This record gives sequence, structure tokens and C-alpha cells, in this order.
Amino acid sequence: MKKTIILLSIVVALLLTLPLSAQKRSNQITTSGSTTVLPIAQAAAEAYMDKYPNINISVRGGGSGVGVAALQNGTVDIANSSRPMKSKEIAACKSKGISPSFYAIANDGIAMVVHPSNTVKNLTVAQIRDIYTGKIKNWNKVGGPNLPIVIISRDVASGTFEVFNEKALKSAKVDGTAQMLASNNAVVTTVASTPGAIGYAGLGYVNKDVKVIQVAGVTPTEATIKNASYPLSRKLYMFTNGKAKGEIGKFIVFIQSAEGQEIVKKQGFISLN
Repeated sequence: MKKTIILLSIVVALLLTLPLSAQKRSNQITTSGSTTVLPIAQAAAEAYMDKYPNINISVRGGGSGVGVAALQNGTVDIANSSRPMKSKEIAACKSKGISPSFYAIANDGIAMVVHPSNTVKNLTVAQIRDIYTGKIKNWNKVGGPNLPIVIISRDVASGTFEVFNEKALKSAKVDGTAQMLASNNAVVTTVASTPGAIGYAGLGYVNKDVKVIQVAGVTPTEATIKNASYPLSRKLYMFTNGKAKGEIGKFIVFIQSAEGQEIVKKQGFISLN
């Protein structure tokens, strides 16, 4: 009877530890978060698992805020984010016993995109803000055609929205007519099919179906993003609970390595160095 009780106690103790910390799952890595980081994380995970077949890496999207919340709740090993972690998120992590560490994995620029038929080539940051807040409603007010502007934006759970809100809008409220979309792909697709539209997306999502315009006379290129002369430059991140160790640490080191940074570039983003 005593042996049975001891055995049950051991089983219960093991069950209580099932929400394993990131460092204890030696062959399984879970990630979620930014849809901007998603293609980098997916391609890097595939390459890493090809090199190390015993490792299983799960990659999900959902938005930067979703990834950070999952890290706070201990349900993922890595939170992918297209923005720095907010001070209130750091505080929330610490209140739950999570000590976040931050790893830059790529450079990126938020590209402003319009329909290819649009003759506008450049907008100032102030003009972008006035468009997104509804003060400018027609393209002819900024040197374009006599055409109503259709505002396309990311949703508020997006890290891309957060950075755009900070750098372009200065925290001003987006006009109520804006279409708030859940992914970079959705933004690009909608702009490509809407002559009056303007949108923004991570550089890796830009394709020939849309036209990239300059911001304050600067085109988003490798050079202007690395030296931050492009006004909407940013870094992409992975967050972990504590210093990344074991396979989690090795995976992040792999992404930051020369091989990993080649993957970053193949996905259309800008390498760290």
C-alpha cells in the first residue's frame, strides 16, 4: 500500500511538471508570434531540422502580441516579434516568473505600398500620418490622381502596426474607414487589387504586384535600412524565457550565423551584418 501511495505521488509530481520550461524539452522547440518573422522562422526551422533530424520545431503566426502573450504564459519557447517588447509586457512577464531575453535576428523596413497605377512616388512622414488619420482623403492632395484614398492597415495585434504607429503616426488614431487586416500578405493582396489603396508591409512581403514608394525621399534598401536612414526601419526579434540555452540557444545562434542570415536574405529581408 505504501509503495502504491509513493508511486502515485511520483506520478502526480510528474504531471504537475508537464508545462515544461523551454530549456527542459531537449528535442522540441515551439515558436509563435509575428507574421513578419513567420517566413524567416519557418525557413530557418526547416533548414535546422534538415541538419538535426532529431529536433522538431513548431512555428506558428498570430501576431507579435500573441507571441509575447504565449511566452508570458509559458506555452512557447520562442516568441517571434517584429517590434521590441514593451515595458508593460516585460513587467507582465516578470510577474509570472518569466525573465525575457531578446535576440535580434534580422533587419527590416516597413514598406509603403500603393497600386502600380498610382503616380505618387514619395510621401513625407507627415503626409502618411495625415492620410492614415483621415485628414488627406484624395491622392490629388499629394500630387497623385483625382482618386479617393483607401486606407489599408494591419490590425492592432501586429508588431508591424505597433512600429508604424510609433514611427509614422506618432500614436495618432487611425481613421475609422481603414481596413484593418491580419497579415502582411492580406495587405499586399488588397493594395494590388485596389487602385486607390495605400498599405504597409514588411519588406519580405513586397512583390511586383504593388509599387513601393519612398518615405521622405528615401527608398527602403539594404543600405538605408542598415544605417536607419529609411524612416520606417526596424529590427526583427526572437524572445525567450531567460538566456536561450540548449537546442533553443543553438537554433537562435543558427539564425544569427552566416548560414542563417542567408536564409533571412532569401526571404526578402535584410541581414544583421
